[in-house]
Amino acid sequence: MRWLEDYKSKVVTAEEAAAVVKSDDRLYSSGNAATPYVILNALANRYQELQDVDVFHLLLMGDDPLSRPEMNGHFRHKSLFVGPADRQAVNEGRADYFPIFLYEIPQLFREQIQLDVTVIQTSPPDDHGFLSLGLETAASKAAAETAHLVIAQVNDKMPRSLGDCFLHISQVDKIVEVSADLPTLEPREATAVERQIAQNIMPMIEDRSTLQLGIGGIPDAVLALLSDRKDLGIHTEMVSDGVMHAVEKGVVTNKYKTLHPGKVVATFALGSTELYEYIHNNPLFELRQVDYTNDPFVVAQNEGIVAINSAVEVDLTGQVCSDSIGYKIYSGFGGQVDFIRGAARAKGGKPIIAIPATAKRGEVSRIVPHLKEGAGVVTSRGDVHYVVTEFGIAYLHGKSLRRRAEALISIAHPDFRSELEAFARERRLIS
Repeated sequence: MRWLEDYKSKVVTAEEAAAVVKSDDRLYSSGNAATPYVILNALANRYQELQDVDVFHLLLMGDDPLSRPEMNGHFRHKSLFVGPADRQAVNEGRADYFPIFLYEIPQLFREQIQLDVTVIQTSPPDDHGFLSLGLETAASKAAAETAHLVIAQVNDKMPRSLGDCFLHISQVDKIVEVSADLPTLEPREATAVERQIAQNIMPMIEDRSTLQLGIGGIPDAVLALLSDRKDLGIHTEMVSDGVMHAVEKGVVTNKYKTLHPGKVVATFALGSTELYEYIHNNPLFELRQVDYTNDPFVVAQNEGIVAINSAVEVDLTGQVCSDSIGYKIYSGFGGQVDFIRGAARAKGGKPIIAIPATAKRGEVSRIVPHLKEGAGVVTSRGDVHYVVTEFGIAYLHGKSLRRRAEALISIAHPDFRSELEAFARERRLIS
């Protein structure tokens, strides 16, 4: 095993690995449950030695040391998806947000942004010297393949996922061995509103449908209601505990998928420790790069795909904001548009925006006359097909502005319908 000697020669401490980063470097860090915090903390400890290091990443889990106020001028986040770890830094101007379709990010590193260093977290090597990217493939493989230098945080608690998610020892320059618990996202009980939204979605899910579900209470509520469906498939961005339970119940078999039958296809997994153990060396799960899983033309090859995504607000013409609250950046494009467009092109596909009708304990309508000042349109009115709230389904595709407004008002919370109707009349949207 020649690779084993190569592996041993590359093992260093976290401090030694962090020492290779220089001022003005462009660095990529894996994220989600693969966020390599041992190395990121080592980098943070030497912040006074460094200036203007750009840190590219998707969603970071946990407490990010590089976005603390004292890091300003030393490290600057280049966030491709904003989360709790870097949201404050972005909105205070200490970090940058990149609005971009998720499937386009690997190409960004291959053609537009030259990375100096990529930091990833992986499983231990297999018998042939291959490291699995574990719980997040996404853009990490492209970042590792294009960076000048690659640092791997090899964690014996990282599951060995299967698919297009491997790097060989020869592709890595520095290795930091750790034994650290992985970030988890424990399932929570769905609310009554989320369960009702899921009930409204259920008639659109048929036997043999393929599903794409995001994160949160509505997708989990949908998965919990699928017990009477047969032979469902999964082609998604994220695998959650709900997917694992649906497989165990025999509801998800992937048997009749028109693309990759027999496989759950995803680009990352986020959930409980039980989920991570379930994915380990499990051939049922195939983790691939996000420019494949989320490519709308790939998604469209899944006949009967039902894509379920959420939003912050939807205006009366069908414009969807899902990455900001007014001027305040909250998250990112993610894979919403990727799957909405892919499902729209698929034979029998159903692209769905699913949202509670209100926010702030019923004080604010999420079906709005117009998007808030500063709010960005993530999914255009031309892309939207179904909008679902706890009060019903509005089908917008191919409808006039008048018909759209009428349909959306009908699924808004009753407390806000008269206000929405008055605005629509004033604007001549309805007569």
